[in-house]
Amino acid sequence: MCRVIKPGAVLRVFRARDGREVVLRALRWEDLDDMLDLINSLIEERAYILMEEKVSRRKEAEWLGRALARMENGDAVYLVAEVGGRVVAGAELSRRSELPCWRHVADIVVMVRQGYRRIGIGTELVKTLIDLARERGFKLIHFPVFERNVAARRLYSKLGFREVGRIPKGFYRDGEFMDEILMAMELPEPGDQA
Repeated sequence: MCRVIKPGAVLRVFRARDGREVVLRALRWEDLDDMLDLINSLIEERAYILMEEKVSRRKEAEWLGRALARMENGDAVYLVAEVGGRVVAGAELSRRSELPCWRHVADIVVMVRQGYRRIGIGTELVKTLIDLARERGFKLIHFPVFERNVAARRLYSKLGFREVGRIPKGFYRDGEFMDEILMAMELPEPGDQA
């Protein structure tokens, strides 16, 4: 990856559709408790994320330490959206693998707290990740989505992602199987027509 984004660096400030000011910035160590609260709120909600059991503060601190180290090395970018001084969403952009055949592929993750969805925060996070992926020279952004996560699929489709495949019964959740939908966006070379 290229440009290292320093912890806490503000990337943009915008107004959500409900009028609240949103600060989009890089993750920092001081976000530990907010990030712990965010992930555990999504787990309690039974949101369509990969984790199902609440995370301890120690485990979240370990994750945060690794995330900040990856940011410092330029291997990944972790963003948060802050409203009124509270982290309400998080996002990640990382290289899929260092293997030569996958170096051009970026993976993304976006999570938004209940009560802050459908007001433009997820859209701005994804747009920012797309810009950062382009800046870093990635050619493809890829990620899996639960088939029942219709809102996420709609958002990504609106921003130019498309369904490129399905893995039948790719996810097992709450005693039932559901398809894993693979979504992707090809990023044009500089100067190419979009």
